[in-house]
Amino acid sequence: MPIDRKLLEILCCPATKQSLVAMSSDELSAINLKIAAGEITNSGQKIVTQLLEEGLITQNRLRIYRVDDGIPVMLEAESISADQLEDL
Repeated sequence: MPIDRKLLEILCCPATKQSLVAMSSDELSAINLKIAAGEITNSGQKIVTQLLEEGLITQNRLRIYRVDDGIPVMLEAESISADQLEDL
């Protein structure tokens, strides 16, 4: 279930106040490969084990938020630093 466009327009990163854009399927594939390998941690320093079906990334491409069942998880501790991925 894709995130509602109107909701996406008003959302911003709680940490940086940057606006957000939906991640592409290529970006999701790249992060999911690393999640499956146990190589991704969230900002709370916990290893991410749940693959992303959808994700939002800040305009500056530094922070990723998961979207579960069309609902963005906008908790700073649950965010993923994009510097854990190459070419993102």
